[in-house]
Amino acid sequence: MTVNYGIIGCGMMGQEHLHNIALLDDAKAAMIYEPDEGMRNAAKAIAPDARFANSVEELLSNKELDCLLIVSPNHCHIEQLELIAQHVTLPILVEKPLYTNPDDFDRIKAFQKSYNAPVWVAMEYRYMPPLQKFINDVDDVTGDIKMLSITEHRFPFLEKVGDWNRFNANSGGTFVEKCCHFFDLMRHIISSDPVRVMASAGQEVNHLDEIYDGKQSDIWDCGYVIVDFANGKRAMLELSMFAEGSEFQEFIHAVGPEGKLEVKLPGPARFWSGDEEKRPVPQLVTSKRAICNPKVTDMPIDKAILDAGDHNGSTFYQHEKFLDVVRGRGQVEVSIDDGIWAVRMGHAAQESARTGKAVTFE
Repeated sequence: MTVNYGIIGCGMMGQEHLHNIALLDDAKAAMIYEPDEGMRNAAKAIAPDARFANSVEELLSNKELDCLLIVSPNHCHIEQLELIAQHVTLPILVEKPLYTNPDDFDRIKAFQKSYNAPVWVAMEYRYMPPLQKFINDVDDVTGDIKMLSITEHRFPFLEKVGDWNRFNANSGGTFVEKCCHFFDLMRHIISSDPVRVMASAGQEVNHLDEIYDGKQSDIWDCGYVIVDFANGKRAMLELSMFAEGSEFQEFIHAVGPEGKLEVKLPGPARFWSGDEEKRPVPQLVTSKRAICNPKVTDMPIDKAILDAGDHNGSTFYQHEKFLDVVRGRGQVEVSIDDGIWAVRMGHAAQESARTGKAVTFE
């Protein structure tokens, strides 16, 4: 059967989802709600056969929809999830973060308890093919991972509709908006929940002179985060959003008693300014202790899938797995609880950096 998506929001990330849905077998964007005229016109160009709703309620009244995709600004997610629960019971793929305000924790838990259809939180990074290989191999290479480090050296926050991402109140803060992917990876790879978070961060280079409706942008552009986990393992995040000239955007490496495994991920192809043939491809680097001969494996991604988004093919492969859930053939792999933990870790990092004190979880 053809799976009909109902899509809420078609800004930059929503358009990436549209490009990837177009590559899937037996799936289509059937109806879209996007209130911004410019983004709506861009979505029409990508999905010309889709119908457009004038409200979320109108979209939810469409009886032909098989699933829902939420790709609206961060601060809209919780309200839209609650609205969906009042009208339908359909599988949902909801972009990260699940919520932005720590006070909304009880609201998302209430939604989780009451909603009786699958909900998948869109943590695309898990589904980059090189990271899938890293996750599958990490224990064998390291001999029981002890330390995990994630580095992102990237471009500044991009322009979004209404400049919503320039303010912590809308985004949840940089460690929620940008980094919840990485906190999700930490929990997933280490297989444990955090017990303590320590962070140092700030707004040092970007957006310092940006004022919107009389308000100064307050979003951070760099920081460090250290996380201790219940099983005794440790992880660290390093973020710089004024390093767009880097060959690779992300480095993730794990170390254990037997060796080290590292994955190197290039940034979006559309931002590469050099010769096309010299554009880097993802790499997996395997090292064993006391043997100075690391094995480097290139892991290129199918060009059609790579060109459909900014996340090394992960959006496509995530949708394939989500569609298995919609068709009754698979299980949700990124749960509401996973999404909640990623937000909680981000909020803890924001609080630690703001106060200069470690934040602990009960």
